[in-house]
Parts: sequence; structure tokens; C-alpha cells
Amino acid sequence: MYVGLDIGTSMIKAALFDATGQEIASAGQRVALREAPIGWSELDAETMLAAVRGTLEALLDGRDQRALRAMGITGVMVGACLLDASGRVLRPPILWNDARAQSLVDDLVADKPDLFSDIFSGSGSQMQLGCILPVLAWLKAHEPQHIDAARHVLCIKDYVRYWLTGTIATDESEAAMAPGSASARDFDARQAERLGVADLVPLLPKVERGETLAGQVTAQAAAVTGLPEGLPVAIGTGDVSASVLGIGCHAPGQAATVLGTTCLNGVLFDEPVFEPEAGLLFIVPGDLWMRTMVNVAGTTTLDWALQALCPDITAGTDPYADLGAMAETAPAYSRGVIFLPYLSASGVIAPRVEPRARAGFFGLAPHHDRAILVRAVYEGLAHAVRHCFADIGSDLSVIRLSGGGARSPFWTQMIADAVGVPVEVSRGTEFGAKGAALCAATSVGDFASVREASRVAFALQRRHEPDPRAHAGFEEAHQAYRIAVTAGLGPLTALTR
Repeated sequence: MYVGLDIGTSMIKAALFDATGQEIASAGQRVALREAPIGWSELDAETMLAAVRGTLEALLDGRDQRALRAMGITGVMVGACLLDASGRVLRPPILWNDARAQSLVDDLVADKPDLFSDIFSGSGSQMQLGCILPVLAWLKAHEPQHIDAARHVLCIKDYVRYWLTGTIATDESEAAMAPGSASARDFDARQAERLGVADLVPLLPKVERGETLAGQVTAQAAAVTGLPEGLPVAIGTGDVSASVLGIGCHAPGQAATVLGTTCLNGVLFDEPVFEPEAGLLFIVPGDLWMRTMVNVAGTTTLDWALQALCPDITAGTDPYADLGAMAETAPAYSRGVIFLPYLSASGVIAPRVEPRARAGFFGLAPHHDRAILVRAVYEGLAHAVRHCFADIGSDLSVIRLSGGGARSPFWTQMIADAVGVPVEVSRGTEFGAKGAALCAATSVGDFASVREASRVAFALQRRHEPDPRAHAGFEEAHQAYRIAVTAGLGPLTALTR
């Protein structure tokens, strides 16, 4: 059996997989974020490690440790966890969705108007404020005492791996997103120079392939987790790349949508693709790259809809199922109501970077009720998926979809109808953990390559064929959606802060 550990933004999850990559069991535990002042996003390191211990103990309770072959780790990317010379965490780790560096980056852009374009030319990604280098720039300016004491900077999943094995390292996906070099699949000193942190390059860890071994579980970690001492631990990869492998995407031309906290849509390539100059370029183990366009708010739009529109159903046994059932009662295309799903404090990074972009309903009339508004929220994300894939520009034959949104057949069928291509949902629930486990299985030689591991482990749960009549209806609605996007990214953004 293989263990996959997934360090999420607010949830620690772990799962067990058999020799063919099929999910056997899973466990999880929530962790609270530190989100003050507004725009900050941090985790308490000890609280997070306690959740890791609790999750692993629950997963392994009553199981034969001798059956475990290897372990892989994935999790949210970038951010910064500073360690001193003894490996002690110097301050609460900063996460990917932290926006404290906004004013610093604004000042850099004022001095270097081509900054974002220059960064994209190397990384293939629109730099987010929570990336490693801008966070380091902020810490250098505002917390120099921590920078002076730091000897290493790790992403949160890499810190957990260090805690388990004592190995300081990161993987190619993190290095390229730092921002770094997508072509070299590594950090890039020129990017550090652009962001004023060239002197901090020595803090960055060594970069290893995700499907290689990092080390073994130490006696100290084994004593508090239930893992066997000496269990091989793979380097692993970022959560997006792990999910892509976990749902069975392993070859150029395959398309994936991860409909989780964010709504990420991408196509695999066997070389780095730098067009369009928008979105993100992820490094995927197996010498693959994924050109992606991302709507920063994914299933968080449903969280908002529950609290803001339907607080009366939040106490039910399955409020999300009730929300979907309410949406199904409303007519398709929401009687002309369009929801623009830019429901994130950081705005959008696709179809262009606009930190001040905000969500909104367009086309409201007195006869529209809340069921229509709820359906418009679901349809808004379906339109966003279509928009993102259109901007990538590749012909699609099928989309493999994962994340919390994949649990709703109503929503996945809607996405198939909106985009006009079949949508496949893989069997299982923890695809990030599965991708990490496949890296682990490859690292100990149980698969010839991580591509083979992903291919062998794919199992179809259901497939949604697009309905021609529904797709024709979405054609007209999508034109209205594009008009709303133009408005939402235009002068209206000047009114929002």
C-alpha cells in the first residue's frame, strides 16, 4: 500500500492506495487559518503538524504497517515557511493566497512597467502575490529580523516532508512557480533580481524530481504519526500537478479541470508553452507541462451562495446537495441572469490579471428569485471553464474533472453542456493524495515511470456526454457572459477596493 498526504489550505487529508492505485481509505482534519490583518493568510505550524499527526493516526489505525511500501506528499504551493539553522520555524508559514505584498509589487511595477511580462517570459505564469519571491521581498522589507535568522525557506508541504524525514528539498513545480524557470524546471536567479531578493537565493532549497526519493521517515516522526520508521518518502509535487496525475492525465493533449477552492483548467504538453501571456504553467512529473487558465474562485462560490443566499439550509445534513437541488428547480440559463464568478479578494488572473476584479450578478429583474440566482452561480463557473479552455486554444476531446465540484453530477453535466465536450470523473475522492502516492510508487520502482503509474491507476466513475440542445442554449448565454466579463474587468473595477 502507498500513503498520499495532502496539505491543503484549510484541510489536511491522507489516503491509502493499493498496488494498482485504487483508493482504500482516507482521513482528514481541518485547520484554522490566520487571516488578520485583511489580506493575510497564514497557518500556525504546530497546529498544522498536530492535524497531520491526527490525520495519519486515523488513517493507519488498526492497519498493518508492514504492508506500507512508500509515501508521497503534496499540498498547496508557494508561500513561505522560514526555518533557522536548527530547523525551527521562525514565524507562522505564509500561504499561497496571501496578498500582503500588493503595495510592494505595485511599487516595483511603477519602477519597472514590464516586470510582470519579464517574469512571465521565464516562468510561463502570472505571478501571484503569495509566490515565494514576492513574499520574501515583503519579509525582507518588513521583518528583517526573521530574514537575518533564516537559513531555509520552504513551501508548506516541503516543511512537512522535512519534519518527517529531515530532508531539505523542493520539487520542480514549486521552483518554477517561485517564480522561476519553466524551461529549466528550476529556480532562476534572474527572477530573484527582478523582485529585489537576489541576496536571498541561498535560502532556496535544492530541487528534485517529484517521482524520486527524498528520504525515510525518522524514528522521531514515526513515534508521533504511526508511520513505520524507515518508510520511503518521495519528493512529491504541488497539489495541482498531483491532482492531474491522480485523475489519470499523463499524456500531451489531455485536458483537466480541478474544480476545488480554485477553478483550474489546463491542457498537458510535452514542452513549455508560453502563450497566451496569461494564466499559469505548471510543471507535472513525467517531463510534462500544463498550460492552465484559472478562475481564482471555484467551489468557494458555493460556500458564499450557501451563507449569503441560503442560510436556512446550512444546518441540513447535506447543504451542498440541497443547494444543487434548488438550482435544478430553476430554468436553464437562469432566465438571462449571469453570475461573474470573480469572488476572490485577489481578483482574477485569467483572462487577465486584475486584482480589483469582483463578482456580480448581471441582468437581474424583479421576477428573478433566489433559485435562479443559485443556478446562475453554478452556470457562472461553467462559463468560466469554457472561457479558460478557449483562451488556451487547444482542441479538446474530453475533460477529466476532479475536486469538490466533481461530486455533483448536476454540475459536471452542466460543464459538459457548456463546453461541448465529454466530461469524465475518475473513481475515488482524494486525487491530490493519489498523485503523491503515484510519485511514491514510482520512486521505489513499482512503476517504470510516473506516466505509467497514472495510466494504470485511472478508473472511470462516470462520463457525461454534452447534450446538443443544452449546448446550443449555452452558446447564446455564453455571449452574454463574455459581455459581463468585459464590464467586470472594465471601469467597474475602479469602484471596488
